[in-house]
Amino acid sequence: MNKNSVDNISAETAGTLAGLFRERVRRTPDLVAYRQYDESDDQWKDYTWRAMADAVARWQAAFEQEDLQAGDRVSILMRNCREWVQFEQAALGCGLVVVPLYTDDRAENMAYILNDAGAKVIFLQDEEHWERLLEVRDQLGSLLRILTLEPVVVPDGETRVRTVADWLPDSDEGLREDDGDTDDLATIVYTSGTTGRPKGVMLSHRNILMNTETVRDVVEIYTEDVFLSFLPLSHMLERTVGYYVPMKTGASIAYARSIPQLAEDLVTIRPTILISVPRIYERVYNKIQAGLAEKSPLAAGLFNLAVDTGWARFLHQQGRGPWKSSFLLWPLLNKLVAGKILAKLGGRMRIAVAGGAPLPPAVARVFIGLGLNLVQGYGLTETSPIISGNPPDNNDPASVGIPLGCVEVKIGDNDELLTRSPCVMLGYWNNEEATRDIIDSYGWLHTGDK
Repeated sequence: MNKNSVDNISAETAGTLAGLFRERVRRTPDLVAYRQYDESDDQWKDYTWRAMADAVARWQAAFEQEDLQAGDRVSILMRNCREWVQFEQAALGCGLVVVPLYTDDRAENMAYILNDAGAKVIFLQDEEHWERLLEVRDQLGSLLRILTLEPVVVPDGETRVRTVADWLPDSDEGLREDDGDTDDLATIVYTSGTTGRPKGVMLSHRNILMNTETVRDVVEIYTEDVFLSFLPLSHMLERTVGYYVPMKTGASIAYARSIPQLAEDLVTIRPTILISVPRIYERVYNKIQAGLAEKSPLAAGLFNLAVDTGWARFLHQQGRGPWKSSFLLWPLLNKLVAGKILAKLGGRMRIAVAGGAPLPPAVARVFIGLGLNLVQGYGLTETSPIISGNPPDNNDPASVGIPLGCVEVKIGDNDELLTRSPCVMLGYWNNEEATRDIIDSYGWLHTGDK
């Protein structure tokens, strides 16, 4: 393919999230879909869309062996990996509803979510996650099957547990194509409020697919783009923008090994797009500042000059500042300072996204001043999740940008932000009262934010 190839699958063409996967496989079967580190071989391995489709078809054949009906809920307790995608795509293709769990959640919360959702299958990673569930095993009566990626120690009498390797059949009949309707429930994502039990946000296929359409209002994604995935897929920011958007556009995803290994993975993978939360940028910022404290005043001065010059160039490019003669120094400052720092992010970062919380202005100024195309956005799990974002050519780091695509916003009573769009959730699972409290009769979702 040519450089910067565009191959977007529309929400209408996809129909469902499983339909999105099938269409991507049909269009680009031999492109790399996922890259994952194989500890047994001590190397990174690539997996094409065709290989993923073969794996998903086997998962679907295995699901058909269980006593499951369309609309049944299945849960996943895994770190980000290609197996996460295989499980979810297979479940969605069988018309099942996926309920992700947070890998660091308390066992009591997990038990509540599994019971509230009535989950019949759970897929978990390893002994660590299994031991967490063992604490509440007597509360997991709805589960018919417990699948583990790695072997675990099973107590006597526990017949529900099987490793995936033993559970998957040797053959399949290809990907299913009878996965349901675009307005069917696709997932229930539980959010923890400040008080009370977690609430299950019900999102349809249409909710999520329409939200992926809004991303193009911020930036174009190309098939040559490489995402580095490390935010949990149990959060809708990573799931929509870091998983479904690459599938929609044919971009590839590399799964970071861990947060402690993130710096090494950035240099190895050299991603073009990074989705993160402010604390990751803050961590790098603090490391830079600590390093500067140990350097000479000349080195610190050169760094500050690079940031100041880069920030002024950014404002000028945005039409919010004048041209300055200091811009003539940028090629040198970029070579001596900015380029060396950005090389630690892989050296070819095209877009860096910050979401989930406000990014401190000082942190944004440093990264943007060094030449990183850093944009912020705003959203909620209940809105699939994006409501607004900053396009690179109209980027105000002090704001969360403009409403995207099909999203409406307005200010309600007490300056509360209200939003309405096809991305707004169907409601809260088993909680009609909470649904009525947040979505009014006109379809406006009351965010609670001002």
